[in-house]
Amino acid sequence: MTVTPPPRPKRAPTLYLIIALKLAKGTVLLVVALGVYSLAGKDLQDLFNRFLLWAQLDPENKFFAAAGDRLDRITPANVRLVASGTFLFGLYLLISGGGLIFRLPWAIWLAIGESAFFIPLEIYELARRPSYELLAVLGVNVMIVSYLLSNRHRLFRHHH
Repeated sequence: MTVTPPPRPKRAPTLYLIIALKLAKGTVLLVVALGVYSLAGKDLQDLFNRFLLWAQLDPENKFFAAAGDRLDRITPANVRLVASGTFLFGLYLLISGGGLIFRLPWAIWLAIGESAFFIPLEIYELARRPSYELLAVLGVNVMIVSYLLSNRHRLFRHHH
């Protein structure tokens, strides 16, 4: 009696692109989270003013002065909260992308859920402020959700 190995997953270039996007976004978000976290406890207005001087921009400019005033309202707790949220979302994307690499059945639902979650928000923002960039992001998310939903049985054999 010979045992046949399970069939190899079919090649799926679109799935590989989705995986690459998720892993890249997750990595960038983790790096951003660490950078934001490093700002928690620092004098943000002083850092901003030093940056303006380094960039040879006028700190007395109305726009920069208003931005500096807003920085005074940001607390270290707020910075840590933003860093934590960014870190968790980045980790979510890395777990989702890793699961997609191994074609784990739960990973497709994480990927579909993450992409679908943002569609209503993107439509709302597009209605408020139309832009080609936001339209492109919305289009990519709709295509990802559509592709994963319509191909989940073919791509993920263990899917029920």
